[in-house]
Amino acid sequence: MQKPLNINITIVGLGLIGGSYAMAFKEINNGHVWGIDLNKSTLKEAADMNIIEKGYSDLDARIPLKKSDVVIIAVYPKAAVRFVEENAANFKENAIITDVLGIKGKNINQIQNILLEKPVEFIGGHPMAGKESSGLSYASKSIFEGANYIITPTEKNSEEVINYIEKIVKNIGFKNISIVTPEKHDEIIAVTSQLPHVIAVSLMNMKNIDKNIKNFIGGSFRDESRVANINPELWSELFLSNKENLLSAVDEFQKSIDELKDALREEDSEKLKVMMKKASCKKGEIS
Repeated sequence: MQKPLNINITIVGLGLIGGSYAMAFKEINNGHVWGIDLNKSTLKEAADMNIIEKGYSDLDARIPLKKSDVVIIAVYPKAAVRFVEENAANFKENAIITDVLGIKGKNINQIQNILLEKPVEFIGGHPMAGKESSGLSYASKSIFEGANYIITPTEKNSEEVINYIEKIVKNIGFKNISIVTPEKHDEIIAVTSQLPHVIAVSLMNMKNIDKNIKNFIGGSFRDESRVANINPELWSELFLSNKENLLSAVDEFQKSIDELKDALREEDSEKLKVMMKKASCKKGEIS
């Protein structure tokens, strides 16, 4: 059961995830929910939808930040660092700042160093939720229901803040909360999030994939290619920011593909069956 909150929240970036956060918190929070976005029409849309009380441009960010107990930064990695750098003096004393980014190590280190002498605390957060489409018009609080959430504290984070973030994300529907280091997060996410996007992009870029095959497509192809509908600006930044971990994941995947290729080449049906059974068993373990 959701428990009402009574805090002032500012959400920076009202896209798919930021907009979904605004919807979720506005419903259960008795305090203020404000939004910051570069796009004035997005701010107007969010206000018209009544998911934020008021919207501000980045030039006016100090107005809500000086009153916000919690700040959720839902913009691209480089933009997140830049926002914190430009507003380091504007955060309310004892404010908790968190993010939604799919990469952690480098960004968290930069942000925490910027805020090192400030009376605020930044802690990494990663909602494992989303859609193929981006933007406020696709936002929905339901994407958080039963979803996984990852908290990535460092030695600079207090137990109190870790517990607080866990409490408020559970309040908006997240179910399984994992707590890992930023470095471990990036290593795992390279496999569970970024590699599937690499595979989908590579599949769709094959020479024999074109519009002429649309009448030959079934569920398996749709499932495999689903995340190829990708935001290139965001995902290229995520890939490059986690380059070493992603390259390692691609290498491991290539080894697995090569093993299957060898079994095909050698017409080794027993090896193929063993590989398929092993894959099926592993899938069952994580479903």
